[in-house]
Amino acid sequence: MNHRKVLRAAVTVAVAGALASGMTMAMTTGASAGTTLGASAAEKGRYFGAAVAVNKLSNSTYTTVLNREFNSVVAENEMKWASNEPQQGVFNHSSGDRLVSHAQANGMSVRGHTLLWHAQQPGWAQGMSGSALRNAMINHVTQVATHYRGKIHSWDVVNEAFADGGSGGRRDSNLQRTGNDWIEAAFRAADAADPGAKLCYNDYNTDGINAKSTGIYNMVRDFKSRGVPIDCVGFQSHLGTSLASDYQANLQRFADLGVDVQITELDVMTGGNQANIFGAVTRACMNVSRCTGITVWGVRDCDSWRGSDNALLFDCNGNKKAAYTNVLNALNAGPGIPTTPPTTTPPPTDPPPTTPPPTTGGCSASVSLNSWNGGFVASVKVTAGSAGTNGWNVSVTLPGGASVTNTWSATASGSSGTVRFANVDYNGRLTAGQVAEFGFQGTGSGAGMTPTCTAS
Repeated sequence: MNHRKVLRAAVTVAVAGALASGMTMAMTTGASAGTTLGASAAEKGRYFGAAVAVNKLSNSTYTTVLNREFNSVVAENEMKWASNEPQQGVFNHSSGDRLVSHAQANGMSVRGHTLLWHAQQPGWAQGMSGSALRNAMINHVTQVATHYRGKIHSWDVVNEAFADGGSGGRRDSNLQRTGNDWIEAAFRAADAADPGAKLCYNDYNTDGINAKSTGIYNMVRDFKSRGVPIDCVGFQSHLGTSLASDYQANLQRFADLGVDVQITELDVMTGGNQANIFGAVTRACMNVSRCTGITVWGVRDCDSWRGSDNALLFDCNGNKKAAYTNVLNALNAGPGIPTTPPTTTPPPTDPPPTTPPPTTGGCSASVSLNSWNGGFVASVKVTAGSAGTNGWNVSVTLPGGASVTNTWSATASGSSGTVRFANVDYNGRLTAGQVAEFGFQGTGSGAGMTPTCTAS
């Protein structure tokens, strides 16, 4: 979310009774009532986070509230494309790194926001199009996710790619004009770069069941059916004076697809309903077993992009508002996340490998491709045979005209023709049947590649 953008139209269904029809699951709750938002959420297996402007970490009132109340943070602007790749191929992660360090020092998890968005692109990307932009965007996803590998709980891989209105279709943008598969390409690249992070799609005006949220629902359903690596959907929830009556039902229908749901940018206009709406949103999340956390978009009212709306849980002096009490009570009263996922949740599936794993000796390699006009990302799985490996090499012969532009989790020798990839220090030693993964990005076509693996 850009803190400068104007407030979107809020839904107009009254909050009274909005969640009365939501079904509550019977689960074990925590042994004691939490006294802060983060502690209470953690007792129920969830997080409660805040968007942080890194330059405000020097404000003692700000950091006192942040460190006491929240167990998750997200960068308000510091991890967006314009901030961390101001010149093509030149990355500056200093502000994002500062936030990650603060989170690690205070026992907080980190949400990453956002790898790709039509807004807040650097000027050099705004002037690009076609395959040049596609290659640049995949490189950006790969490099940023690799830099933060192992440090991010959930990435908003793609932000706000669907249009407002009744069509339920995609937003027109320079990213969309690179091809309708651009979102899938971004998720596959993020998964290859940081397979341990939850990968989310994030959007606004999706609080109820409407044309826009249904368009996103259909995309997620398609992705899950084809093994595209999507793990979660974010609902921004920038709310006015009312809440959609089917808010919880909307969260639940996405959860039923087998993805987590997260409230990612919650804020609510001040007024008579503010405390009630904050409480209702929290109860809705608690009642959906796959709703894993809530993030408010700012710490105090005076830190909010919404200005005089006073849309957060603390006033500028750090005092708790009535909305805070409603949220804390809802967290403490709500059920926890079950230790066993609901039986209706289908397991995630991976694309079938191009070669079967070995049964004896040596190693084997399989490749899956995400291709577009002019480029591709290849994800390679190395599987050890019965003797295991102390190291491995994978050779790939590229089609004519194709070349490797960057590699992760392996070292490449050559960039065209037959390219040899060797393990790096942390993924060479494999026990029998163990799998290591690496990836590379290329120009041209990657169709027809057959990797061969040699163990040492």
